[in-house]
Amino acid sequence: MKSFHVQYEVFSFLFQQEQKKKVGLTQVFYCDVLGFQESCEFSLTKAVEDVSQHSYTQTETLREKQKILKTLQAALADIEKKNPHAEQQLRSKLREICLLEGEMEHLERQRVLLQDRCSGINRENVKRHMLIQDEEENARATLEKISMYRNKMKGHRDAVLQAVSQTEAHRELEENRMLVLKLRQEKEQLKEDLQNPNGMTLQTAKEETDTLKREISERNIAIAGGREQLKKEFEIHAKLKRDIKIQNRRYEAIVKRLRCQLSRAQAVHRQTLDEIFHLQKQLTELKGQQG
Repeated sequence: MKSFHVQYEVFSFLFQQEQKKKVGLTQVFYCDVLGFQESCEFSLTKAVEDVSQHSYTQTETLREKQKILKTLQAALADIEKKNPHAEQQLRSKLREICLLEGEMEHLERQRVLLQDRCSGINRENVKRHMLIQDEEENARATLEKISMYRNKMKGHRDAVLQAVSQTEAHRELEENRMLVLKLRQEKEQLKEDLQNPNGMTLQTAKEETDTLKREISERNIAIAGGREQLKKEFEIHAKLKRDIKIQNRRYEAIVKRLRCQLSRAQAVHRQTLDEIFHLQKQLTELKGQQG
């Protein structure tokens, strides 16, 4: 508004200067006419025509400047009418800028929160990765123990199989064979003794035969017990194999679950990075609009 009043005052001052110039030029021309009359070098008619022509030119110029002044005054009035609307638009723009600044601050806080969340997810991923490494190391250690146990069981089984060939029953069988040979020899001797009518040798032989039969029966029972014990050991070995298989499946399930958790955590991390990138892009666009 002040600039428009200043322009108006400037145009008024120019108009007054033009009026003064017109009066001064008229006086100058009047003096020139007097000089011409005194000197008699030019005619009075010519001087009057020149003055009239110059006055007409100055009048036309003044009219044009008055038209320009009216145009400027109309433009000034139009600008003064539009000034409240422009001020209202300026206030609206200022409010929009304040809203954008508030939104930018909100987005900045959101970005900081998302960045903190991303850092937390990264730390959680590191912890889970370390947990998976620990579980894998435990699984490897368990597999090594299982392998060692298998080798031990294999050695034990080989030792058992070897021991079977050298068990007490086998030794007893060899002893029984030797005893049978000995009994055959004694049988030959008994044939000779049986020809003896007294029968002492026959009675002694019968007692010894009964004793040997009892020993053979007891040893057969011991052999059967050894076989039952071997059967129980084989059953224990089969149960241990089943337990090992169940333990292997359990560790495989744990490793699979941990890998799934790691995959989900990585997916959440990627989604968070995409959201941060999108918010940064929106923040850049808002800064560009503000600029």
